[in-house]
Amino acid sequence: MPEVAVYTVKVEEGQEGADGRPSVGPVYRGIYSQDGLVELEPGMESPWQFFSDTAKRNPDCRMLGRRQVVDSKVGPYAWLTYREVYDSVVRVGSAIRSCGINPGDRCGIYGSNCPEWIIAMEACSAHAVTYVPLYDTLGPNAVEFIINHAEVSISFIQENKISSILSCLPKCPCLKTIVSFGDVASAQKAQAEELGVSCFSWKEFLQLEHAHSELPPKKRTDVCTIMYTSGTTGEPKGVIITNEALMAEVLSIDKLLLLTDRVFSEEDTYFSFLPLAHIYDLTMETYCIYRASCIGFWRGDVRFLVEDIQELKPTIFCGVPRVYDRIHTGVLAKVSSTGVIRKTLFDIAYNYKLANLEKGFPQDKAAPLMDRLVFDKTKLALGGKVRVLTSGAAPLSKHVEEFFRVTSCSTLSQGYGLTESCGGCFTAIGNVFSMMGTVGVPMPSIEARLESVPDMGYDALSSTPRGEICLRGTTLFSGYHKRQDLTNDVIVDGWFHTGDIGEWQPNGTMKIIDRKKNIFKLSQGEYVAVENVESVYQRCPLATSIWVYGSSFESFLVAVVVPDRKALEDWAANHGVARDFQSLCQNLKAKKYVLDELNSTGHKHQLRGFEKLKAVHLEPNLFDMERDLITPTFKLKRPQLLKYYKDCIDQLYSEAKANKV
Repeated sequence: MPEVAVYTVKVEEGQEGADGRPSVGPVYRGIYSQDGLVELEPGMESPWQFFSDTAKRNPDCRMLGRRQVVDSKVGPYAWLTYREVYDSVVRVGSAIRSCGINPGDRCGIYGSNCPEWIIAMEACSAHAVTYVPLYDTLGPNAVEFIINHAEVSISFIQENKISSILSCLPKCPCLKTIVSFGDVASAQKAQAEELGVSCFSWKEFLQLEHAHSELPPKKRTDVCTIMYTSGTTGEPKGVIITNEALMAEVLSIDKLLLLTDRVFSEEDTYFSFLPLAHIYDLTMETYCIYRASCIGFWRGDVRFLVEDIQELKPTIFCGVPRVYDRIHTGVLAKVSSTGVIRKTLFDIAYNYKLANLEKGFPQDKAAPLMDRLVFDKTKLALGGKVRVLTSGAAPLSKHVEEFFRVTSCSTLSQGYGLTESCGGCFTAIGNVFSMMGTVGVPMPSIEARLESVPDMGYDALSSTPRGEICLRGTTLFSGYHKRQDLTNDVIVDGWFHTGDIGEWQPNGTMKIIDRKKNIFKLSQGEYVAVENVESVYQRCPLATSIWVYGSSFESFLVAVVVPDRKALEDWAANHGVARDFQSLCQNLKAKKYVLDELNSTGHKHQLRGFEKLKAVHLEPNLFDMERDLITPTFKLKRPQLLKYYKDCIDQLYSEAKANKV
């Protein structure tokens, strides 16, 4: 690797390992922050300033919109202006304080993206109250755990989530007030009050006495939000994000767009469908607010996702690979259905523009005529006005990334980040085609280095530097709430250890190639703690051993199972199937039987939908050291298992997707 790469600059040399500690590679910054990381200017203390300043500067600009529903018929988007939202935020903030909630207390927000979510968030920000997103995708009882762990005393809740909150109340003594995003049934209100909890509809809450109109002082070190994420033990971890970290992330996004593209403005419209309970969408919507852009919400139903996009016609679209995969498939199907001549013209236009992008032409100059004649039609899949696409949460397939860079008539940036880094810490530059297939360079608020992982054969000081990605900068989290032990595990000498294995590319960009810990993401962005999942499936009497695998490019899990010989042969005898064990492991009925029994066990032990298996391979021989598949202490050697069963895994994914069709 050259001493100074094209898109990064070295700011510290690497060091050989010593005293039992691994070697570390050089420290790099992106070229967009070579003179120093993004820092807050004096006087910048809270994200509240982003919203309040924008509301004063652009009071009549559209801010939050959702589709009108009249007599079950869905109409156009209706909008609240920044002034109207500001007025609502002031009233909600005053009502929060009238309930005895003080600066530093915790407020839950539970529900799908909507104007009320943002209003509750800004009201918390105004009064230095820490907001805590509540969501149930972290597993059974996660909401109850988060309420108690964060000591949430008031919560704003979507109407259809009220019943689940009510069932938690007897076990959540700290929660004293719940507020519906909309109406609340009288029976639900009575049930809450019987447990000593006040329950309000949105309109009722706005009518509470406004005795606390004066806003408290705020500091950049205040905790802005505690955002919970998956934990290895099954308990979610509360990631502490300060005002400073969130503001620095927003300013970092702004600086990068200023230098490489075009910053957001009041002319831009953002499509809000990724969960606000996740850091990716939260930071992007906060940036929209900083730049006075419009935020239009989806209806919360994936069946109508494309329909909502067509109605809103956003200019900014932030997605995850699974969404891009679906749109890519849909566009290709439509192109193929237009006939041979039009399909041929599309292919000619595609290859012509791709060749120019590979030569270094920017998006708008690569093939403007083809954009007008051919790709104007394909970009209608995203409403027709999109100018910026981003992808995060999991790796985007290279062929899908290429497709959108060619056909969307907009820039596309694939990024990498974690809740602990307050969202994006690396990003590719949309107009730099050579960054395709990578996650780009460190954001202007981050420095990065690799740390060797000798056990996995990764050397941060080799000619092709590989190792665990470690981060340092102004957007890092401040630790895990009430878990200093876990914090100490991942922050060492000021460096956050991500657990992801990266490889520096010759042009200074980063490519994610592996995962150090046995937690991985599926293509929809869901984390899977694989050891926990395997321990559940191991309870099935049919499974002697099991190795569960999930590709970051797929949305589901598959497994290699060593079945219990006697149990499977007994089943075969009862069902008139040949009892030879080797043959049984190839038998489709036997595979289905084992798969169904495993998933039945998973369901019994409350595994989530994306943790269920879609296909299994039955292995007649135990995993052994002779094939280097286990350690002397019988632990699974995952990289070796993947290498050994790669063809088998590919076949399982193909079969599962074919059966789905």
